Amino acid sequence: MHLSRPRRSPWMELALVASLLACGVCQASDRISIIPFTSIEGFWSSLDLQNVPEGVQEYIWHRGASDNAENMIVSYKPPSNSWQSGPMSSGRENVTNKGSLVIKDSLLNDTGYYTVRVDLSNGSQRATGRLEIQEWESDPVISANTSFLAENLGPLTAFCHTNATNATVQWYVNAAQVSSNDRMTISPDLKTLVIHQLSRYDYTLQCAVENAIGFLQRSEIIFLTVAYGPDSVMLRTSPVTLGGILSAEIGSQVQMNCSSTSRPSPTYRWIHDGSFLSSEASINLPSLAWKQMGKYRCIVENPVAQVTMYKDVWIQKPWKPPVVRTGFFISGPLVVFFIVMTVLGVVYLCGILVYTLISHFCTRCLSSWVKGGALVGVWDAEASTPLRGGRRVKGEGTSQELGCQRPYGADT
Repeated sequence: MHLSRPRRSPWMELALVASLLACGVCQASDRISIIPFTSIEGFWSSLDLQNVPEGVQEYIWHRGASDNAENMIVSYKPPSNSWQSGPMSSGRENVTNKGSLVIKDSLLNDTGYYTVRVDLSNGSQRATGRLEIQEWESDPVISANTSFLAENLGPLTAFCHTNATNATVQWYVNAAQVSSNDRMTISPDLKTLVIHQLSRYDYTLQCAVENAIGFLQRSEIIFLTVAYGPDSVMLRTSPVTLGGILSAEIGSQVQMNCSSTSRPSPTYRWIHDGSFLSSEASINLPSLAWKQMGKYRCIVENPVAQVTMYKDVWIQKPWKPPVVRTGFFISGPLVVFFIVMTVLGVVYLCGILVYTLISHFCTRCLSSWVKGGALVGVWDAEASTPLRGGRRVKGEGTSQELGCQRPYGADT
């Protein structure tokens, strides 16, 4: 009978390979290693160790990729806390109690590989690492297309020039680090800054480069001059202006002063009723005349920022409210009207009185005739002849006037 080996699935084989690789990595990670380091000439340099086991008996540093005795720089024994220099020592090297190699006042020729041997109670471990010493680069140089612009007009472009390789450039506006935003843009290589619209609050511009040891090397500062304004026109007058109107009497003194906040200082122009009056900021009228009344306009202009503003004021005589009289008052025409009406009323009343008197006396006269038995002036309606003494009288016209006469046959 043939007995065959049991078959493994592909997934099991992959898991086995992965576990073996992981174990190799774990074993490799347990060994000591040197962390590469880059420094600048004239500064301290340090090569640090990692994964150092416990119970170290001695750290021995060598120049180069081998641990030969002739390449020894310096050694340190933790148990006795003692150091020993080797043939390659320059007096600037030392070993810390953690096993790191420290070199002060680094030189360019310190660049190269270094090997450390760590003696343990059960054996030794070795590691090789590289130290890079760079020359101190000169500070970056900043330049700009201009340092004088008007607010919100035109972009400003600045350049940061540096010879440092793989340099990280940083930009500072008003001593504060900036990045790309709505108002400014930094190029992908970080060496160009474009400020699309300058503000009146932008004063300084600077760039900096971070070197190998993390130290910032800054450029010179560019001082910005931003032209702005005028934002408004302030007008101070004597007498005081109310609602754009300056009330003043003829012969009085009038003073007007125009001012505004602007950079650079603005220019002023005074216009009176459409005619140029003065290019000064203030106007003094010691004795106001009629021809000096009217409209005044103060024009403020900033030719650099291309902004012009103005403010108007009217000079006129003070308004005097109407006089309010107290007590009873009648105007002249009304007095004449009352007089005429009074005269007419008196005449009318006199006419009525005369008419009443006449009517009264005529009535008494007729009454006496009736009592005497005769009526003069009464006509016969049928014969149209007057009756006299109770008889019809012929030949008398109908137009006979009536009068107060004694009746015929009446006794005197």
